[in-house]
Amino acid sequence: MDSKKIGSFIAKRRKALGMTQLELANKLNITDRAISKWENGRGLPDISLIKPLCDQLDITVNDLLSGEKLQESQIEAKSEENIINTLQLSNKKQKSYKKIIVAAILLTFLPIIILFSFFCIDIYRMKNNQSVFFSTWGYSYVPPIDLNSEKIEIAVEKFVTDINDLDYTHYDNEKYFSASHIYLIEETKAKQEYNVYAWILCKSYYTDENGVVKEGSGFSCPYKFIVKRNDEIYSVADAITPRDGSYYPKDMKRIFPYYVRLEMDEVHETGTYERVELEITERVNEYFNIS
Repeated sequence: MDSKKIGSFIAKRRKALGMTQLELANKLNITDRAISKWENGRGLPDISLIKPLCDQLDITVNDLLSGEKLQESQIEAKSEENIINTLQLSNKKQKSYKKIIVAAILLTFLPIIILFSFFCIDIYRMKNNQSVFFSTWGYSYVPPIDLNSEKIEIAVEKFVTDINDLDYTHYDNEKYFSASHIYLIEETKAKQEYNVYAWILCKSYYTDENGVVKEGSGFSCPYKFIVKRNDEIYSVADAITPRDGSYYPKDMKRIFPYYVRLEMDEVHETGTYERVELEITERVNEYFNIS
């Protein structure tokens, strides 16, 4: 079926009847852009419009599908040809619709299949104590590490306490005490080395001339410690903490994993600060023999 020939025939008949594209479109209750599309050979009328269009152009369906005004001697042969062409066109449209439906189904289910595949990969890695790749359920998983977390906690608290005892004491009997809440311990690419993300509370205490225990200076902030293990001994190789002021949000993003930051943001709401503060109080009481 020759769409250009049919389009040219529609334009010829329309002009012969003295109609504009808009006038013909109004009679068929369609837009003049549809008429223009037909006449330029870029499409064919919908099957529901063929009979009304033929009526308006004063032609037969055979004439329209043939793209010319048929003589009586041509009608029978052209009728059979047009029937075959129409069936072929209908078959092409059905195949085209099927392709569209299949494509729509694939586009709908493909993201689900991909997400499910990611989920299965993560589950498999978790079962084998490996870090997840995709975090498809919204949070990350870090495999358990074969280490003594208590020894790491002691190492980081000792590190903070020793530095402050060495550099920041103002009284002869002033003593710093540190307590921590560790959020995450992860093994680095280097052997026997770990990243430790923790919240640290550090306070100093001293006794005045009357023997009364007084609280001195202190601080509370998040830390990233790089801890190294030598045999069974853990020591802090480096400590990183965010800078104050406008640098703080940027440093937090740079230093800490996202899910650790979320927990750190709730250090007061979750009672974490109060628990580490209680640990310091117990150590102070023991150190100064306060009952």
